[in-house]
Amino acid sequence: MLITRADWLVLISYFAIVAAIGVVASLRVRGTNEYFLGGRRFGKLVMMGQVFSTGTHAEMPVSLIGAVYSIGASGIWYQWKNLFATPFFWILAPVVRRFRRTTTAEVMEDRYGPWMGGIYTLFAVGFLIINTAAMLKGAGKVINQAAGGTFGVNHIVLAMTATFIVYSFLGGLVASAWTDVLQGFLIIVLSFLLIPLGWSTVGGMPGMRSTLLPSQLSLATPHGIGIWAIVVLTVNGLIGIMAQPHIPAAVGTGKNERACRVGFFYGNYIKRVCTAGWALLGLMVAVMVIKGSFGTRTLADPEDAFGFVCGHVLFSGVRGLLIACVLAATMSTCAAFLVDSGALFTQGFYRTRLMPGRPDHYYLWVGRASGLLITLAGMVYSLLFVKQVLNSFLLTESMATYMGICIVGGVVWKRANRWGAVTSLFAALGTNLLLCSLEHRRLDYWSPRIFALAFTAGIVSLVVISLLTPPEPQSDVELFFARLQTPSDASPVDAMSQPPDGEHDIRWQGLSREPSRDHAERGQQLMLVNLFNLRRVSCGVNFFRAYSADLSGLAFGSALVVILVAGFWGLLRFI
Repeated sequence: MLITRADWLVLISYFAIVAAIGVVASLRVRGTNEYFLGGRRFGKLVMMGQVFSTGTHAEMPVSLIGAVYSIGASGIWYQWKNLFATPFFWILAPVVRRFRRTTTAEVMEDRYGPWMGGIYTLFAVGFLIINTAAMLKGAGKVINQAAGGTFGVNHIVLAMTATFIVYSFLGGLVASAWTDVLQGFLIIVLSFLLIPLGWSTVGGMPGMRSTLLPSQLSLATPHGIGIWAIVVLTVNGLIGIMAQPHIPAAVGTGKNERACRVGFFYGNYIKRVCTAGWALLGLMVAVMVIKGSFGTRTLADPEDAFGFVCGHVLFSGVRGLLIACVLAATMSTCAAFLVDSGALFTQGFYRTRLMPGRPDHYYLWVGRASGLLITLAGMVYSLLFVKQVLNSFLLTESMATYMGICIVGGVVWKRANRWGAVTSLFAALGTNLLLCSLEHRRLDYWSPRIFALAFTAGIVSLVVISLLTPPEPQSDVELFFARLQTPSDASPVDAMSQPPDGEHDIRWQGLSREPSRDHAERGQQLMLVNLFNLRRVSCGVNFFRAYSADLSGLAFGSALVVILVAGFWGLLRFI
């Protein structure tokens, strides 16, 4: 199979558009606030595109389609692991914005002290390197197969890296967010483009039901992923999402809290819908292979399933569109990660510890350079070490959850301290690694049982060690929770960023040190922050009114999740 002239026309057009966006966006970047946070002025549409594209990577359809091809429809839960957690993203989004920080490392420093911020920075750099590597490798596999092996996986990795570095290095989060809107649309096209093209080959749903075993069409089976695994994956997603390094930039940069809520929930919900399309493709590949539709009776690597269906059902021009979609899915996230990694190093380490007091423009270039170097490290990791994309994906997800224990714990429980936080991280990681070693598994192996034991060890360590050691300074804890109790829409814009002189000063004016009845009457109280004091913080206002912003979105989001699961189940069973 060769790339035709029509395919090249589509690809060249795509590269020209994203390059132009980077150049235009660079003209709007005047300092670190614009480069790292886009000035916190993004509306709902841009926030949805940013969250969707940043959280949707090319390795996801590669790994998921391979999993569904191998074990059946229940493999969808590898990506739907956050499905039942998705409605809760509506109530997490304003928490992220009220942190009023550029990176999670700064949040950790505010809550637990400087060296916990340093520990998080090390974790985050490792997370971004491994994730970038997995995304590049997954995209390289698909494009290489779709192009008939014309280019080679590693050459594609190098080309993608060069492209997204150009527009993100220049335009920062503004360029990343603008391209995310375009690339989000292309990812949706990618998710459903192949289904109608291969539908007649497998005979539609009747053909799939007559060819596959009933267990392969079940959403929960003992041979694939059962109810227990689904519960564990949901916990993994709900806690881990708060620790992922790109979250402050992806979620907290809306022009107000509602924009952040809409972006975080609906951006992720669209991804869950696309996941159903990927799962359907996995089942279609299984039918094609069983029937020997294209002379193939088995696949040597399950992760070749996506490339297999691309190679046999696409035609000239559409193949170029598919490659553009895969590039979009990968480069949108890698671009955001470049900006995030630069922000982590610059704001969380360089500006506060190595070179304080320099002009803001100086830190802008430090952010660009450090993000570039960390991205190049991810590229090298991809070229040399990534073999199975799914293993790398689950490894970073579990890492984030173990770090997320102390982040979520620090938001809901004032008594949590730095000693409990660091112990929880090492207890969870240590338990995970020990159990993998005892069972002679790879260190990136994932199972519900191992994860559940490691997660429990982390929670117990956080509680026990925090109670046995001195609490955090009361003044620091009060300031941290004062920010969380004060709606960020009312805060001055310049209070949302690092002070110009580089000093780590969080004593801003206008914060509510005690729960406010006015905020309760407006429905602006947050359930997560006040989890153990819901009645007291409502300040005498009716519970449903005090938390109306949280509760209304949570209820509506839950209904949408039920509709999605019921619809996909009905498709597999009856249509």
